[in-house]
Amino acid sequence: MKKIFSYFIITLVFSVQLTSCNEDPTPKPKAYLRLDYPEAIYKTEDLAKMPFTFDRNALGKNLKTKTLGGETTSYGVNIEYPKLKGTIYLTYKAIENNPKNLNNFLRDAQNFTQEHTQKADAIEEFLYENPERRVYGMFYDVGGNAASQSQFYVTDSINHFLTGSLYFYAKPNYDSILPAAHYLQKDIRQIMESLEWKE
Repeated sequence: MKKIFSYFIITLVFSVQLTSCNEDPTPKPKAYLRLDYPEAIYKTEDLAKMPFTFDRNALGKNLKTKTLGGETTSYGVNIEYPKLKGTIYLTYKAIENNPKNLNNFLRDAQNFTQEHTQKADAIEEFLYENPERRVYGMFYDVGGNAASQSQFYVTDSINHFLTGSLYFYAKPNYDSILPAAHYLQKDIRQIMESLEWKE
């Protein structure tokens, strides 16, 4: 009986080998997510009440503005990007020619960025200066799974202070949001470089 069973197993294995394909298996190439975003078309945004203008990408929709409370005049502007599932949040605060206000706003903006160090792999700082337009500030590129991938602030050091930050509607996963983050970082830089104070 054992001989018959052994013969059956050998015959079965031999049959499977004969019917299997003769080609060696080859691994498939890695697949990469292809994300195509439209070329940015910028237009100057001049919002009522806001003491500044800036260039905004036409892809940014649902521009929301609001008056914020606080010790000084302040406003908020949200630029939503539904296709990228992200929003650039702008917050304006009047310095009112008070050095104490400027110091407080600078400290708050820098502390806000440093709060992301727990989740960030790295935070790169890029100084920005445009003396002709009286715009001075800093851009922060935040790497890793932080809640916000980019922040910035700009000021004329006397009357105006503007901060901005980029957030996505999804749980932070740096690898998956990186293409969208890079695309929107260009929009943030355009906001900084095109910004003009109205007075």
